[in-house]
Amino acid sequence: MSWLYLGIAVIFEVAVALSASNARGFTRLWWSVATLASGGIATFFLSLALLTFDVGAGYAIWTSVAGVGIVVVGALFLGQRLDWRKLLGILAVIVGVVGLQLSGTA
Repeated sequence: MSWLYLGIAVIFEVAVALSASNARGFTRLWWSVATLASGGIATFFLSLALLTFDVGAGYAIWTSVAGVGIVVVGALFLGQRLDWRKLLGILAVIVGVVGLQLSGTA
């Protein structure tokens, strides 16, 4: 169940980034509300996941997977460029997350 909670937290963390980008420095009310609401939901589900995960591993996985998700969403839906350096970075993140999982701390 903790993996499900972590997955939900990741989805809402991606929503935080997308909403914050559209909030334009918190000058657009509804995007600002969406940023704060999705941030609260993401943090809530992260806290549930951290009942099982070590805090260091859980937080690292959450931020890493969310970062990859934001890059992928940007490339697929926002016309942002995905070059070999970004792909190499994504690969490094995946290797790191797998390493954390294999270490037995998550």
